[in-house]
Amino acid sequence: MTDVDVIIVGAGPTGLMLAAELRLAGARPLILERRPEQGKTPKAHGLSGQILDLLRYRGLLEKVRGLVTDPVPPHRFPFGGVHVDLTRFEEPPLKALSVRQQSLERLLEEHAIELGAEVRRGHEVVGLRQDDDSVTAEVRGPEGTYEVTAPYLVGCDGGRSPVRSMAGIGFPGTTYPEVNRIGQVKIPDGLTVHDNGDIETPELGLIKAGFTRTDSGVFALGSLTPGILFIQTTEDDPGEVDDDVPMTLTELGDSIRRVLGGDVPLGDPVRLSRYQFSARQAERYREGRILLAGDAAHLLPSTGTAINVGMSDSVNLAWKLAAEIQGRAPEGLLDTYHAERHAAGARALLQSRAQVALRRGHDEAAEALRAVFQELLDDESAARRLASHVAGTDTRYPMPGSGHALAGTFVPDLALETDEGATSVAELLRPARPVLLDLAGRPELRELAEGRVDVQIAKAEDRPADALLIRPDGYVAWAGDDADGLRESLATWFA
Repeated sequence: MTDVDVIIVGAGPTGLMLAAELRLAGARPLILERRPEQGKTPKAHGLSGQILDLLRYRGLLEKVRGLVTDPVPPHRFPFGGVHVDLTRFEEPPLKALSVRQQSLERLLEEHAIELGAEVRRGHEVVGLRQDDDSVTAEVRGPEGTYEVTAPYLVGCDGGRSPVRSMAGIGFPGTTYPEVNRIGQVKIPDGLTVHDNGDIETPELGLIKAGFTRTDSGVFALGSLTPGILFIQTTEDDPGEVDDDVPMTLTELGDSIRRVLGGDVPLGDPVRLSRYQFSARQAERYREGRILLAGDAAHLLPSTGTAINVGMSDSVNLAWKLAAEIQGRAPEGLLDTYHAERHAAGARALLQSRAQVALRRGHDEAAEALRAVFQELLDDESAARRLASHVAGTDTRYPMPGSGHALAGTFVPDLALETDEGATSVAELLRPARPVLLDLAGRPELRELAEGRVDVQIAKAEDRPADALLIRPDGYVAWAGDDADGLRESLATWFA
């Protein structure tokens, strides 16, 4: 006898997104979060990449936009100490929103609860055991210790994941000795800011916008908001950083002094945070009935990627878990979670480790490497490819039954005309259900899919294929006109 369908450990963006997706798929999740209230230490400060499209497909993007307090970032982003400029593209291959993680978590929690998920804060998982049928978590709560049982448990409990440790899953990789300190501060009196972003300080004189490298580390300077400076320092420190200890303005100032050899005047802080980079990936994302997602499964040594990858893990996993629990999953469906998302995590590690190699060198050879890399990015195709790599939009899953160019890719948001009027792929995917989209009037294809997935007849300008079979996570399982291929794909994903 189980208490819920899925126990989720951790109420960060990954766990909250997973809970909402499970509810859309008809499963009953319970989130257990050890902290009694949401953490106040600033963490991630933005969303970027493919997760923005997925949030739009779920009808959440406009709500997320409502959380934005800073201007939309320009279509430029740092990559290992060089700058990737996407402003030349009419449709940039990497988009971002400045959203504080605490605000995002509140929105996702409200969304999950509205859908029927339960969140218990101040409830820490202190033990796990599993058998052939279920997982039991021993939980320490405000009123004592108790147990809760479910068919599956997912650890979304961060880079130091107790769930991962209790499941006996290895987490190989590297923790780099560099400590990054970030501050968004108001511009104080006595500091001159030039139109090009350079600043003039009383003690150090002119400091250029961008990256300043010294023998002691790296100082980064920029601004996204009028009247606010964005400052970051990077120093090597062999100790381990405690993310739960808030950073102070004094700590940031001391770090600037060590890196630059002098003081930079700092106004009142808007945001202060500190983090250390690791490049690690769980050996496997599943151990029996225990699974991992988000930082518990992978740590990436770069900014702007982790939330995108973690929330994408959740969207990939939820519909497969629900199908397994509800007894409608084809054999091996849940195993595809590890196969697909471990490969996606490894690809995210590839580009983020490349950033480490670019940014950590301080000798003349490293400077030459960055200069050559920057020149290569003047080529639009190189900039586009790198941006899609960071965004995760180049992820392609193997899809049995279809050799079409769209198979295995994230479905484009086609504008559609139906008998009921205009709609779009995004509208069709809002309920998070699989869809066969018939764009060429193919009743024999619809007949194969009826009763197994939602079927929609529509017309699209410059249709990419006669029909598309779209999974709940937005990936094209099959495309084309071949009935045998569609039959195989339906059997693979939606028995």
